[in-house]
Amino acid sequence: MRLSRSHPRYASLRIRAQLAELSRAGLVAPEGLIAHGRGEAFDYLLGERTSASARLAERRAADWLRTARRPVFSVNGNVAALAAPEVARLARACPELLIEVNLFHRTPARARAVAARLRAAGVREILGVRPTGRLSGLPSDRALVDRQGILIADLCVVPLEDGDRTTALRALGKKVISIDLNPLSRTSQEANLPIVDELRRALSHIADDLERGRSVARTGRFPRFDRRAALADALGTIGRNLKRAASARPRSGGRRGVALRRPARGTGGRSRRTP
Repeated sequence: MRLSRSHPRYASLRIRAQLAELSRAGLVAPEGLIAHGRGEAFDYLLGERTSASARLAERRAADWLRTARRPVFSVNGNVAALAAPEVARLARACPELLIEVNLFHRTPARARAVAARLRAAGVREILGVRPTGRLSGLPSDRALVDRQGILIADLCVVPLEDGDRTTALRALGKKVISIDLNPLSRTSQEANLPIVDELRRALSHIADDLERGRSVARTGRFPRFDRRAALADALGTIGRNLKRAASARPRSGGRRGVALRRPARGTGGRSRRTP
């Protein structure tokens, strides 16, 4: 399918076409396409930009990654399809961070495809392609993990995750950072540090912070984060944007204009980086 760069939603359409292609190739599960559409809808409501509270959460996530003793980043099909270069950059910015493949709809071929996409982006070491352990209390294939990765991690970063595994990880005493555009999802509600932002924006911001920051002792003591305030602020942002859109002056023909903020054309949904 040919996409016109002059289309106001070119970046969004390009990503959708890429996900559809990778779904046909077997890397992205069909269910992942639905999940992406749901997330994109929430990004509309959030104004397609990083809020101040999300940026604060991203800074705190960088702090947690610096102090964690065994941090692990979990990658599913959608994460690999959308943000493999950003995952590779994060791994370079935090050399202690392990990258592990974890899939709900797992097949050996999908696991290999996810790992191959990560390697092509520059990730050198990848765990979880052949699971060697299992999380207790989780019936799905999400329970299949690596004994040297998620099974012994003290901090797990779980972007585009499902709520069941987030709950299971916390029950095992692990700290969980989520990246999810839906502040009402079980993942966001259950995570210790929920980041309500688009995946590529969030990973780029966290990498920025890690690259600028100094090394600290890996004590495993995580700085405090007010998760309830972060979620409340995300919901407040959505509410304010909806109110602004509802009160917009009618355009010609009686139609109301949408007042949600959108990025400039060609930005791909990225916000301006904030210091």
